[in-house]
Amino acid sequence: MAPYDIDVQIMEEYEGLLDELWLVRIAALTLDEDCDDPNAAVSIVITGDEDVRALNKEHRGLDENTDVLSFSFEHEGEYYGEDDRSGRDATGFEFVLPPEEKLPIGEVIISYPQTQRQAEQAGHTVGRELSLLITHGILHLLGHDHEEPDEQVVMQAIEKAVMGKVWGVSSK
Repeated sequence: MAPYDIDVQIMEEYEGLLDELWLVRIAALTLDEDCDDPNAAVSIVITGDEDVRALNKEHRGLDENTDVLSFSFEHEGEYYGEDDRSGRDATGFEFVLPPEEKLPIGEVIISYPQTQRQAEQAGHTVGRELSLLITHGILHLLGHDHEEPDEQVVMQAIEKAVMGKVWGVSSK
């Protein structure tokens, strides 16, 4: 695995439920599978429904809970709200990092309670669902989408390959 800079933040109420190193490993395996930059930096946040819903409303215009949100520094996502977003966040200032800092590809934010619900509905473990959501979120950061059938096929193939590495299951 390349020397990625992967930062994991787990909100206090979920800290004892997750192994931070395991989350880093999933992120690194995903980046290994599809990232051209061996020095890529990504942030993963595990939080609750309320935080994810608020972010979904603010940044996507959807006042609803979701499982994973990806905030990319290079790929702009779709905004579904009715309000006019023109001029938002237009401060006129360029964001500058110190020279030793890696430019992050973005941040993946996951609702742990939604992860639990989806795992139960799918009949598999929370760990399996969480690994899929981390992979899915990072692939969005890398510019993948699933709006069109051909895009969905590519994204699912990469997800399957990563899940094979994470869970030791053949990706064929």
